[in-house]
Amino acid sequence: MNSKETNLMDKLVSLCKRRGIIFQSSGIYGGINSCWDYGPVGVELKNNIKRFWWQSMVYQHENIEGLDASIIMHPRVWEASGHVESFTDPLVDCKSCKRRFRADEVPNNRCPECGGELTEARQFNLMFKTHIGPVEEETSVIYLRPETAQGIYVNFQNVLKCSRQKIPFGIAQIGKAFRNEITPGNFIFRMREFEQMEMQFFVKPGTDEEWFETWKQKRMEWYIQLGICPQKLRFHQHGPDELAHYAKTAFDIQYEFPFGWKELEGIHNRTDFDLRRHSEFSGKDLSYFDDETRERYIPYVVETSAGVDRTLLTCLVDAYDEEEIKGEIRVVLRLAPQIAPVKAGIFPLVKRDGMPEMAQKIAHNLGQHFNVFYDESGAIGRRYRRQDEIGTPFGITVDSQSLQDQTVTVRERDSMLQERISIDRVGEYLKDKLTKGN
Repeated sequence: MNSKETNLMDKLVSLCKRRGIIFQSSGIYGGINSCWDYGPVGVELKNNIKRFWWQSMVYQHENIEGLDASIIMHPRVWEASGHVESFTDPLVDCKSCKRRFRADEVPNNRCPECGGELTEARQFNLMFKTHIGPVEEETSVIYLRPETAQGIYVNFQNVLKCSRQKIPFGIAQIGKAFRNEITPGNFIFRMREFEQMEMQFFVKPGTDEEWFETWKQKRMEWYIQLGICPQKLRFHQHGPDELAHYAKTAFDIQYEFPFGWKELEGIHNRTDFDLRRHSEFSGKDLSYFDDETRERYIPYVVETSAGVDRTLLTCLVDAYDEEEIKGEIRVVLRLAPQIAPVKAGIFPLVKRDGMPEMAQKIAHNLGQHFNVFYDESGAIGRRYRRQDEIGTPFGITVDSQSLQDQTVTVRERDSMLQERISIDRVGEYLKDKLTKGN
């Protein structure tokens, strides 16, 4: 990263801490590397992103069902998936400064920190290992899941039967995953504990390539609907040396971060690898019988796998803006209204003459339907700026005219234009503005 790009990330990290979006985990103890906590504003943004994804995947598709599988699974699951054997990164240590790196990130065999000599590479399994039960022994070893997809595959028959779906159909899941990354970093881009939004779409062999193209385009469109700048999005196809062992075809959706083009989401044609492997290791038949064609086959899988945290970081980076107004810098997050953590700030112009009481009543009524924030502290301009910094799309101000004719001023975040509307229309106004673009 150049200095301008580094400065942007520094400003973003500072903003996130100052405004309650993201905090360093265990900060009072000095923090823990690559673990982060979402504050009051951040958790709202995160939930809105997850809700937006769930609506687009599950509610808008009659042939996609939801699931929430356990984080802890039978250890044989990870043998069948190949994670025990091959979910590894090459690890090297510096003999001088003792820093640790992924071998593929230091191709010159010299320490990027001190220039010292590195050790020979050794394979390091990225799964977190723990024990189940009261005795720590070899037979009690289990793993925290490194991905959510396997929970979907082992529940394929359960969901198929209870939902009475027919192929093609999908199973969607949002959940935590854990990877003991050697070199995590870039704020919340790469973490050891993170959240995934995955959908596995089960199709008849021979139709997989058509469905792959369909989901590839649908997923790119989703990020544009989320408000991400299309010019900063692109597809990256995995070459033969990049393809995972299970993949027939793989594309990433990438975003141009300040630290370069990086993966946001993977779309993979996983063939019948997963269901076939789980059939072999469990001894259970995971094939599908088509009543119409009288065929039996193991379905192919088209996977869409996105990170909640990476998506949230993308939204923050893409939305962050600074502009100079009358010699002062206004910091604003131009988030799409549908995912903004707070939908409207409610302000009495001054703390007297019944304005706070009227504004509080408006906030209470709107709060039944939207996440709003009441603020009566400081100059009105400063209150606007505080809401601009967390991406609140609208500011509603009660002033002396409000007491006379039951109207309020509504200020729009991006343009800062204001209009006067009746108090009894405020809820309808917000609903109309917030649903546009959905």
